Amino acid sequence: MESIRNSNHAAVVIGGVNMDICGKISSRMIMRDSNLGIISTRPGGVGRNIAHNLRLLGLDVSLIAAIGGDMYAKAIKESCNTLGIDLSMARILPEERSSTYLYVTDEFGDMQLGINDMDITARVDVPYLDANMDRINRFDAVVLDANLSPESIEFLAERCTRPLYADAVSTVKAMRLMGVLNRLTAIKPNAIEAQALTGESDMELAVRSLVDMGVKRAFISMGANGIIAAERDKLISLPCESSAIVNTTGAGDSATAAIVWSGIKGLSLEDAAAAAIKAGAITCMSEDANSPMLAELPKLMGI
Repeated sequence: MESIRNSNHAAVVIGGVNMDICGKISSRMIMRDSNLGIISTRPGGVGRNIAHNLRLLGLDVSLIAAIGGDMYAKAIKESCNTLGIDLSMARILPEERSSTYLYVTDEFGDMQLGINDMDITARVDVPYLDANMDRINRFDAVVLDANLSPESIEFLAERCTRPLYADAVSTVKAMRLMGVLNRLTAIKPNAIEAQALTGESDMELAVRSLVDMGVKRAFISMGANGIIAAERDKLISLPCESSAIVNTTGAGDSATAAIVWSGIKGLSLEDAAAAAIKAGAITCMSEDANSPMLAELPKLMGI
């Protein structure tokens, strides 16, 4: 795997990998009752999804995550191997269960309920990261998701010498990033995560606050209202691209991947925000959390 670690276009993603179990309701949801629908299973997780998307965007990618020894572990590893995601730094724990995420969407593809069983993610701990830190600092970009423990996040922020990107994951987990915002090259929370981090309900104030707190570039995804982004002395807002929404799951992960890809390519704030918007729209048109069509993004961006 030496070629991956020495590539000029390589990223390492550190975070969560799950087996996603999705139940999509076929018609209007009836609470506290059995609903007709389709149940599917596929590898997922914020960290793994971002890694998958970065591969679609043409980068060499390594994934550092904890994987158990149950029936889901084989599918997770096979999926990563098929995609060309390097798992040489993943932590394999044969006696533990792999992380699992169960969610239900309505007939329009919008998530209504999610349950995560992700205790194993805590095993990507400080001693494990310390043992791999020399390799981590050979990449062009390091991406972390807030599924990691606060201690692991703080350690990475302190020891990482490469551009560091973060995905907030959820309102609760976003707070794990509070102490490291001044170390981040970029962050992409959604509106409620941004409000939790800044205390601001106005997204223009929130994105400015993130930059004031030390983030070099902040991008707030606002769903149908588009994206607002800022860096020092610059703020922009872009509308959402219209698309036939099939499933919104994974749209935020693809936007994060587009922001990381944009950073590696040296794109402007405006182009990075546009790439994130396009990536999210492409993903929303797919049944899966990762759309093969994301590979067309560089061409859409004229790169």
